[in-house]
Amino acid sequence: MKITALEEYGIRCMLLLAQGGPQETLTLTDFNVKEGLSIPYAGKLLMLLKRAGLVRAVRGRRGGYQLSRSPETIMLREIFEALGEPAFSPSHCSKHTGLREICVHAGDCRVLDIWKTFDSFIGQIMDKITLADVASGKLEILIGMPVTGGRAISRGGVSGDRGI
Repeated sequence: MKITALEEYGIRCMLLLAQGGPQETLTLTDFNVKEGLSIPYAGKLLMLLKRAGLVRAVRGRRGGYQLSRSPETIMLREIFEALGEPAFSPSHCSKHTGLREICVHAGDCRVLDIWKTFDSFIGQIMDKITLADVASGKLEILIGMPVTGGRAISRGGVSGDRGI
């Protein structure tokens, strides 16, 4: 599984908003300065997050973007769904059939079972983690696994934060 740049920077933008407090607004220039995002890219991210109902635009002199709900009520899955596709989507198999209409493994695909299980497992975890949990840095307690320096330590070694 890979986390796209859009997903990663979207999470970073949401974290900036969560850390700012309920009434603070951030402008596209703020996201540019704090995350090094171009203003058009930050605008694209915020538009996707706004369309999903996670942020709102505030007009006026002190305008910008702010969370539409408290960070305690925004689930990690909502953010990822606003920015990309789930780990497994119904169209997954059709992406890999090439010129054939039906996969040669249709009806008896053990690999499909892996993707469905993986999606379910990850989804259950993301449904339990709020934006507030991520902002507080307490993921270790929630997932029961040490998290150090942006990398999770697993039985098989260290897995990078950009892909497994």
